[in-house]
Amino acid sequence: MLDFRDKLIVITGVGREGQVGEAIARGFAQRGASLALIDRSADVPAERTATLQSLGAAHVSTHVANLADAGDAQRAAAEVQWAHREQHLDRVHAVVCVAGGFGFTGALDESDPDAWTKQFTINLDTAFATTRAFLPAVRDARGCFVYFGSVAATPGGSPKGMAAYAAAKSGVLSLMRTVALDEKAHGVRANAVAPTAIRTATNVADMGDSADYVERESVADVVAFLASPLARNVSGQVLVLA
Repeated sequence: MLDFRDKLIVITGVGREGQVGEAIARGFAQRGASLALIDRSADVPAERTATLQSLGAAHVSTHVANLADAGDAQRAAAEVQWAHREQHLDRVHAVVCVAGGFGFTGALDESDPDAWTKQFTINLDTAFATTRAFLPAVRDARGCFVYFGSVAATPGGSPKGMAAYAAAKSGVLSLMRTVALDEKAHGVRANAVAPTAIRTATNVADMGDSADYVERESVADVVAFLASPLARNVSGQVLVLA
């Protein structure tokens, strides 16, 4: 049921090693998926593609795009379909919107308006533009979207010191619920994961190795579940990972 052979999975935000996007890509590769990896940087090395193929990925393509720009996201979606045309994978089984970022903005009366704008740009705008660009191909596959929220944006979560980040991730969760409702008639599902701190290279560098982390591989397993037939009746849900 977690076999993704003959399935095209699009993953955004996979540029840096040691981050969660890399673990998600590896998880899908091990399950035989074809992968389209999109990042704002061209630093996705050729050896990353070779590694994913050695793990079992049927085909891997890499793409550079500013996903906060709706036009560039549209271009990337067309490029992805072209790159996988020989595998007859013009339909997209799942889009995993990992692209985003975290930042403290402090007390509201002392916060930087540019920092507020940045959080919405990298988290919410990228999710919107990616969804809009890939929706036709996901509809064709009766596929799904998986979004990244945050526990700070869930009931009981604490947005203290990170109002911009929490507000942007709340927007992502609202977007997810809208897609789940609006696209149900087209057979499209949408869900989100809301992790606490994930053990990534960046988080370990910032917070040390002994913090209470969610392992990257655990996140990857949950994302694969949400993209699989096992979750065919799951839509509009937020899974808190702690």
